[in-house]
Amino acid sequence: MAESASVSTGRKFDIANAVFLLACAAMYFGTGWSLVLFSFPVAPQLTPANYHLQFIPQVEAATRFLTVMTVLMLIAGLVMVWREWRTGYRWVPIALLVAVLVATAFTTMVIFPVNQEMKAGITDQARLTTVLSRWMFVNTIRTLIWTVEFLVMAAYFWLIALRGLRK
Repeated sequence: MAESASVSTGRKFDIANAVFLLACAAMYFGTGWSLVLFSFPVAPQLTPANYHLQFIPQVEAATRFLTVMTVLMLIAGLVMVWREWRTGYRWVPIALLVAVLVATAFTTMVIFPVNQEMKAGITDQARLTTVLSRWMFVNTIRTLIWTVEFLVMAAYFWLIALRGLRK
């Protein structure tokens, strides 16, 4: 207990901020891999009559939640860059911010148009199959970007743990 009392308030804030970023990256990581592992296999069973219920409410809820989370991540990432600027750890939030910005741009420019087509309503099975295939492909790419975000934050804590073991 005495050791934690010697940790500065600023450093405690830095760790709390990093834990928040790790939690957000883990949320993205889990969301992406949940789609790939559990939702994509159901795609062949979707038809114009049933895809809406399996798709639209979940995507809309996720978009609302993840939009707020992304803004908070960007703020926390900028704070982390500022707080770690004079250390070798500054590359962690820089890499994280790049990945978040790439995922965000990819989502808005590539994934949202596919989401909009599905939300508008697809009545032809062949078109639904094509759009779902595209949606799964682009979401797999985004999941890989989200995986990078998670690995970047995990690496930060791994590096801190290694530093602590050296002391």
